[in-house]
Amino acid sequence: MNPIYAAMGTTIFEEISARARETGAINLGQGFPEEDGFPAVRQAAAEALIARSNQYPPMMGLPELRAAVAAHYAAHQNLPARASDVLVTSGATEALAAALLALIAPGDEVLLIQPLYDAYLPLVRRAGGIAKLVTMAPPDWALPREALRAAIGPRTRLLLLNNPVNPLGKALDADELAFLAELCVAHDLVAICDEVWEHVVFDGRRHIPLIGLPGMAERTVKIGSAGKIFSLTGWKVGFVLACPALLTPITRAHQFLTFTTPPTLQIAVAAGLASPEPAFAAMRDGYQRSRDRLAAALAAGGYAVLPSGGTYFLTINLSASGLDESDRDFCARIVRDHGVAAIPLSAFYAEDAPDTFVRLCFAKSDATLDEAARRLVAARSVARAPQAAARDIA
Repeated sequence: MNPIYAAMGTTIFEEISARARETGAINLGQGFPEEDGFPAVRQAAAEALIARSNQYPPMMGLPELRAAVAAHYAAHQNLPARASDVLVTSGATEALAAALLALIAPGDEVLLIQPLYDAYLPLVRRAGGIAKLVTMAPPDWALPREALRAAIGPRTRLLLLNNPVNPLGKALDADELAFLAELCVAHDLVAICDEVWEHVVFDGRRHIPLIGLPGMAERTVKIGSAGKIFSLTGWKVGFVLACPALLTPITRAHQFLTFTTPPTLQIAVAAGLASPEPAFAAMRDGYQRSRDRLAAALAAGGYAVLPSGGTYFLTINLSASGLDESDRDFCARIVRDHGVAAIPLSAFYAEDAPDTFVRLCFAKSDATLDEAARRLVAARSVARAPQAAARDIA
């Protein structure tokens, strides 16, 4: 048995979701919307299931979807993308796996920024890479520029970047991205950019793709996700945009992973990507309202809520909320005693994890968010009562 996988447990997302299913808890842990999105996209898939072929599509993806991805990025992010530079994958995680397997040679070093999505580290190690970890520090989670510079050595080949950042909800700003581009160019690094949250950004922000910055077109692998764009996370349709020198080896790895992706879903995604901008704006506005609703209710109940500029997630600071317990203890308590599932932020670290932050998913209905907030406020009150009693005795 491969020791990399033998040492692994079940992912925190599956563990928490299983607890939520077992207990009937409200699941603010795993990042999926409570309701399916974009009815027209789902209708296109249903019609394609009957009217179009259900046999193997081309390994690179249906031509109409590859063209639609290129056109979408040209329209929304001003990228001079071509259909020939697009690969369709079975979700963004498969795209990440194909990219890392293709571009890492054994012993290559890969820059990773903590907190990081849980798939990154095992994928890098399985490809033979050596992780060079740097950390964003709370509460502002600034990009660790000096640490990034210091981590680069003669074997450093890749930067693996998530923007906007899961779990923080942080959208990197133009200055931070310009620094990363300059760093990659100066040290001849390839950037693998997990940009699945590119359309889920708030407060008037526009996503800035690293591949569009000076010097980055020939050294960036951009990864997107139809599941995140259309609020259909179970579809597992992803895509890669990269220059031929990078896309060709990634394609070779992809053909021996999943080879292809369901054609009817590809047809529907192609149609969805051509949707007018107001459709995407409405999606963002809806999630922003949900973010604000949950944040306001928690803040009114005494929680310290950190800003969220994108993704489905916001973070609460337990210690700043007056709670003297670790994130894992808090998450175990609230799912057991109060019927709410959440994710401890420490699960997104390989080392030196802070243990007083918790991630909550706000991609839920108003009724669900209101009930979850009520339970979380009660959970804080229960925990605070013994502390207050102890102070009174003292």
